[in-house]
Amino acid sequence: MNVVYLGIGSNLGDRISYLIKALDRLKEISYVEKISFVYESLPFGMENQPKFLNFVAKIQTNLGDFELLKAIKQIEKDLGRQERPRWHPREIDIDILLFNKNIILTKPLEVPHPYLLERDFFYYPLLEIDPEVYHPLKRAKLKDINTKPINRLEFFSGLYI
Repeated sequence: MNVVYLGIGSNLGDRISYLIKALDRLKEISYVEKISFVYESLPFGMENQPKFLNFVAKIQTNLGDFELLKAIKQIEKDLGRQERPRWHPREIDIDILLFNKNIILTKPLEVPHPYLLERDFFYYPLLEIDPEVYHPLKRAKLKDINTKPINRLEFFSGLYI
């Protein structure tokens, strides 16, 4: 069984509904072990767009890395994600942050996620659900890596979905 951490976000339409639908679909292909609180954050990359709602999920799945990526892309498509240029608004976005302790440096999949240490909407929810999580490229626990992600979180929600 593969242990995977996913970052899930939305900044268009009914953001909470997209997050809930994505989580429901992920339950069809995996066991969802734990999820973080939902966080609201300013957009990353292109600032003139709506705020994001994000959370991190720890899942277990029998799917391999590229099989999971393919399934995630299908979920995004099924939920109505439109193709747009990089950094633009998204109905739903599901990113593989960590896959076991694997290092995958290919296109279209890079694991650990290349911006894991820079994006607070990945970093803090990940530490929330697993304070001992290991970063395979840095060969250290995430909490022990001397980093300060760009602080773009404005709102911490007590809402679990």
